[in-house]
Amino acid sequence: MKKIIAAFDGLKYSEATTDYAFSIAKQNHVHLVGIFLDDMIYHSYRFPDVIENDKVSDKKLKELNAKDAATRKHAIDLFKTSCENAGIEFAVRHDRNVAVKDLLHESIYSDLLIVGKKESFRIYNDELPSDFIQDLLADVQCAVMIVPDKYSPPQSVIFLYDGDPSSVYAVKMFCYAFTELKHLPAKVLSVKPLRQSLHLLDNRLMKEFMKRQFPNAEYIVLKGDAENTILTYLQQQSEQALVVLGAYRRSRVSRWFRPSMADVLMINTNFPLFIAHK
Repeated sequence: MKKIIAAFDGLKYSEATTDYAFSIAKQNHVHLVGIFLDDMIYHSYRFPDVIENDKVSDKKLKELNAKDAATRKHAIDLFKTSCENAGIEFAVRHDRNVAVKDLLHESIYSDLLIVGKKESFRIYNDELPSDFIQDLLADVQCAVMIVPDKYSPPQSVIFLYDGDPSSVYAVKMFCYAFTELKHLPAKVLSVKPLRQSLHLLDNRLMKEFMKRQFPNAEYIVLKGDAENTILTYLQQQSEQALVVLGAYRRSRVSRWFRPSMADVLMINTNFPLFIAHK
């Protein structure tokens, strides 16, 4: 991994995103790019805030825009200073167009994107996942790490596997991106319908593949509804895990990244999610 990008809302700067990005950048010695996204219609104020005497006040509008500009500049300066103090090779970009469009374009030329799960680029709080996150995951061109709003170093890795090539692809991309985490305890978690056996899909091939990546991985096959069973299992974990998602077939057209399992995990857990799909 040579280049990672971290997405920030300059009006609501995420220290957790910074912490996750720094941890990865330090361990991998990579180039970190802080992408500070604006949206042409996104501000910290509401429309009534600029109304005076039943009309838009140019003075108030100018003052509020200046305040937003100062807030965004402060966030960028904070990121720069933090990178310099940490000795991280970095760059900063401040895009002022449509936030998700700019980030998708950046992702074409990146190995990994880190973004907070609560990012919405709206003044009000969206339900999780926001439209911004859903649109991003649908079309992103690199692996993505969706992070919670508080940093906690991972103590284990849980790979969600259903025999689909996309779930194996996610393992490959994770190993490519996080070579320094191969010492962590690893679990391969599968869920099968009640009528099927507990035999791991492509058992020999999957274990042969994982042996070269995580030789001591534990294999767990559960029965039941995939979404509920996986969520229950994860909620019972006592340690901080990093969950790796590719695709998990609840049906032939169901995908992790839109709109099923990734959404459920973002809403109901505080684990960082590594998502990679072709």
